[in-house]
Amino acid sequence: MIEVALSVILKAKPGKEKDVADFLRSALSVVEQEQGTRAWFALQFDESTFGVFDVFPDDDARQTHLSGGVGQALAAQGAELFSVEPNIQNIDVLAYKLPGESG
Repeated sequence: MIEVALSVILKAKPGKEKDVADFLRSALSVVEQEQGTRAWFALQFDESTFGVFDVFPDDDARQTHLSGGVGQALAAQGAELFSVEPNIQNIDVLAYKLPGESG
């Protein structure tokens, strides 16, 4: 079951767009180890705007993800990579469709 999600919008500093894309690609290996992260997407909206959208069964799993490896790496590298603080929004999931599941 999926009950909650996160939406994170990231604005790359000029000249750091490739570094942000590489950072997000590398984060997949960390997220794959998180049992509570049911789906995770790294996105690029335009040249300098990136995002992450992920879903969780409950708020405990969401909080575990936020305090995990990707969250720590974002905090550690944020000043170097991003022009503004990441915009993190907690979201309630009303309905969903994933392979093998329905909500």
